[in-house]
Amino acid sequence: MQVSFVCSEHSIKSRSAEDRLNRQNAGSPSLGTRGKFRAVAMVARSLGQLSVQNAPSSSESSIKQPGMKYRNLGKSGLRVSCLGLGTWVTFGGQITDEMAEQLMTLAYDNGINLFDTAEVYAAGKAEVVLGNIIKKKGWRRSSLVITTKIFWGGKAETERGLSRKHIIEGLKASLERLQLEYVDVVFANRPDPNTPMEETVRAMTHVINQGMAMYWGTSRWSSMEIM
Repeated sequence: MQVSFVCSEHSIKSRSAEDRLNRQNAGSPSLGTRGKFRAVAMVARSLGQLSVQNAPSSSESSIKQPGMKYRNLGKSGLRVSCLGLGTWVTFGGQITDEMAEQLMTLAYDNGINLFDTAEVYAAGKAEVVLGNIIKKKGWRRSSLVITTKIFWGGKAETERGLSRKHIIEGLKASLERLQLEYVDVVFANRPDPNTPMEETVRAMTHVINQGMAMYWGTSRWSSMEIM
């Protein structure tokens, strides 16, 4: 399943939400330069104007803000927001856990339901932060689409790649960090020339049959590699 997300029709209303996030975090001691604030606040700008402090509690209401568009993920029946929030260079690394919660709340309250992470992001801490936020906010699991990626899990030879061993053990470890029973999509983060494709496919089918994931897909694979 090769998937790309494009949302050219989503409106950008103002920069006020970005400015608010900058002001609220101007005194944070461990975030580095203002450039990091600006990079993080681009999420708020892309979603349009919303007050983080005055927004309705998303743990109390499932009402989404109008304007977010949804589409099917690939050829599946899974409906995802055409904007998603990733955690690569943010959660567990460049921003505080408090700011990560603000951004995720802002995204969720504006209709984003797709949240992406990976076992390698911040050496697993991104999954921990994401899981903690989901648990704290009390959002219904059925309202979220959580995706993670498997390939780089650890330093040992058996802790990386797309072997049956690492796919099963790596996804189990991701679920523990996320504090979830399953992810909606598990992605093969990159091709593994050392593992037969048949083994990878069977392992992905196994984790789906075991209820650890709903779907599986590929990330950064060419069309020839998928074929």
